Amino acid sequence: MKISFKLCIGLVLIFILTGCIGENYDFSPPAITLSNNSNIKSEELVEANIDWRGEGGNPIEKETKDILALAKQQQMYFIAGEKVDLLFEHADFKTEELSVSVWQNGKNLNLEVNDIFFYLPKEKGEYVIEVNLQTDRGNAQYVGNVVIK
Repeated sequence: MKISFKLCIGLVLIFILTGCIGENYDFSPPAITLSNNSNIKSEELVEANIDWRGEGGNPIEKETKDILALAKQQQMYFIAGEKVDLLFEHADFKTEELSVSVWQNGKNLNLEVNDIFFYLPKEKGEYVIEVNLQTDRGNAQYVGNVVIK
């Protein structure tokens, strides 16, 4: 009885340790996509400015001088006033702040972010969307070109 009990405990410990060794973490900035109910596919935003600590504390940096030109590369279509979810490729970091704003004709409109979703403006038109992510690993800025119908 004692031998079978010790054998069972040993097997459980082996399975637990095997699970811990197999973990794989991604320390790069996440890709961010916009998802909603009206589109089947999600739309990925483009990384603009990055100041991040990667694996082993190694810096990952990217600086974009003209974010408007970067954002205009691809159009994403959404419906006025609809709910949009922010999806992260991975979340191997602690989110400290997440903000979303849209730009149109030089005017900035900050959108209220609830957890990981926000509502688009009710006014139709073409906007540049900017998502700023501040985490315990650093900061990342993402942009895209949103057409609201």
